[in-house]
Amino acid sequence: MTVSLLDVSTYLPGEPIGAEYYAQFAESDDLRDNMMFRAPRFRHHVAPDETAVDMVERAAAGLIERRGQDAVAGADVLITHTQMPDVPFYGGGGAMAHRLGMKPTWVLDLHNGGCAAFVFGLQVARQLLSSGAGRTALVAVAQNAAGQVFDQPQVRRKAQASVPGDGAAVGLLAVSEQSPILDVECRTYGEFAGDMTIASDPPRKWWQPGPGEGYIGFTESKITKVLARGNRQVPEVSYAVCDRIGVKPPDLNLLVTNQPNRVFLRNWREALELPPERHVDTFDQCGNLFAAGIPVNLDRAIDSGRLKPGEVVLMAAFAHAGDFAGAAAVRWGGRG
Repeated sequence: MTVSLLDVSTYLPGEPIGAEYYAQFAESDDLRDNMMFRAPRFRHHVAPDETAVDMVERAAAGLIERRGQDAVAGADVLITHTQMPDVPFYGGGGAMAHRLGMKPTWVLDLHNGGCAAFVFGLQVARQLLSSGAGRTALVAVAQNAAGQVFDQPQVRRKAQASVPGDGAAVGLLAVSEQSPILDVECRTYGEFAGDMTIASDPPRKWWQPGPGEGYIGFTESKITKVLARGNRQVPEVSYAVCDRIGVKPPDLNLLVTNQPNRVFLRNWREALELPPERHVDTFDQCGNLFAAGIPVNLDRAIDSGRLKPGEVVLMAAFAHAGDFAGAAAVRWGGRG
């Protein structure tokens, strides 16, 4: 069966927060001048009482407006990813299904997909629908760490704090020929899984109480490794997909990636030999959106007319310190 990505709808919380917000808190930081942490002009933050479930519900509003409540509530499969689960012991899939009025046969929470979770969700949903598990699926992602982890009083003094932004997205898939998913490639690099760590001062396990606030344990050595892995992995999975669908990377109509920083964005489009106008990014408006980066940028490309019916869009990303990467190609058929 052919499975299509029919539509995507997104949500950015609150008003844009300018770079000067973090500049007022900035202190001496050994990583201040590192290319990984050059701040975007703006980003968005979740509100203090806003949950990941709230964000997904608000992201789904566009789908409901365009396609009706039944298109969402009647989906057979719900696949979710939340950067910061509202409760640490389980994902948000059950609560999201309830909030959206769904009674799905399948509810799956994906956590290891990280910044590539939307691509991972497309792969899982495509496999389930093509095997007869249902006719429609939702892939819902929520990035909510910027306004929670990175805006803690001690953490926001660090260079890493000014880069992330928050957002959410919901994609609608169906057994259909309208906008076929041409191919998906996902790869796990388990040898790198332990390289992303949570640090605090004084050190403790992330769940233990203590005076120091948790943040990502970056060092110059780790950053060098992450840059090398990301620069290699995203082109690798992209070329693998392009080879199987018979499209040379320079002939792609549009590239949509996650957006950790400007350096990765430049290196990826150069590796695929694409001009800037065929690589969508909202880094200066939204910062690093983690898993929400791909669907938010895809939604912007559709709304602005940069992706037209019949064109091929390639979505690609890597996750964490390089323990996962994925790419997916779709021949876009329009929202109609």
